[in-house]
Amino acid sequence: MTANSISKAAKPNPVLEPLSILTGEWVTTGKHPLLSNITVHGHASFDWLENGAFMIMHASIEEKEFVDGIAIFGSDDSIENYSMLYYDELGVLRLYTSTLEDNTWKWWRNDAEFAQHFTGEIKNNGNTIVFKGEMSRDGGEWEKDLEFTYPRIR
Repeated sequence: MTANSISKAAKPNPVLEPLSILTGEWVTTGKHPLLSNITVHGHASFDWLENGAFMIMHASIEEKEFVDGIAIFGSDDSIENYSMLYYDELGVLRLYTSTLEDNTWKWWRNDAEFAQHFTGEIKNNGNTIVFKGEMSRDGGEWEKDLEFTYPRIR
């Protein structure tokens, strides 16, 4: 197979179909508890990868305290959840579990050193997502994490 060949597996993954509501371009505004007086601004996009076999997310925040990240969404035949593999410009690599049910999008990781939970409510006919996050360091108490609103721009 040459580098320019398209695999026969590059076709829509029906398990990922619920994620189609995310496809498009979004602006982001939000708050982080460590920067309580600043509203952060950014951009996110969701696109199908390999003709729908996977979904890719690109996310960036304009403020220098934040890094750009990429996530790939996939599925496993033996579980009902999605997998979200995240990577950012600092080399941070994390595996999250994700669900999307009844206009509620959740993703989480329960790592003992740094756990995170995010819940996004999809509103306005799929054109707005309101996220609230929590984090726990070293198994400690859950604290506020990022809170974002994603209005769709296309």
